[in-house]
Amino acid sequence: MTAVGIGYDSHRFAEGRRLVIGGVEIPHERGLEGHSDSDVLTHAVIDALLGASGLGDIGEHFPDTEERWRDADSIALLEAVVGMVSERGLELEHVDCTVLMEAPKLAPHKPAIRARLADALGVAAERVNVKATTGERIGFVGRGEGVAALAVATLENAG
Repeated sequence: MTAVGIGYDSHRFAEGRRLVIGGVEIPHERGLEGHSDSDVLTHAVIDALLGASGLGDIGEHFPDTEERWRDADSIALLEAVVGMVSERGLELEHVDCTVLMEAPKLAPHKPAIRARLADALGVAAERVNVKATTGERIGFVGRGEGVAALAVATLENAG
C-alpha cells in the first residue's frame, strides 16, 4: 500500500521571536508567532505524515491549548510523529515541501533544512526535497506579513 498525505501551515511574523524553518534558525529581525517554536515547515511535514498514516492532524496530538507544548521544539514533535507512523507499520518514502516567504531568502539555508528534516525523519537527505518561493507581493505572504508552507509525504508499508 502507498499512502500520500498533504500538510499546510502558516504563521504571521512577530517581533521578539526566532525564525525557525525546518528546524534551522534563520537570521531575521522577526520570527513567527505561535504557541510552539512556530516552525511552519516542520508543522506542514508533520501534518503530511499524520494525513498519510490516518492519524489526524497536528492540533489533535499537540494542541495549542496545552501549556506543555508552549515553545516546543517542532523537530522533537516531528520525531514523535515519525514514531507514531512507524508503529502503524508505515515507512517514509519521500517528502516534498515548499516554503512561501517573501523575505529572508531561503536558498542559502535549504541544504541545512533538508539535512535537519531528513535526520528527524530518519531517512537519507535524497528523500527530502525543500523548495522556496515568494508570494510575488500578493496576499499575506507577498506583503511580508507571514510565512506559509506545504508538504506532501509518501508512505509505504514497512514490510
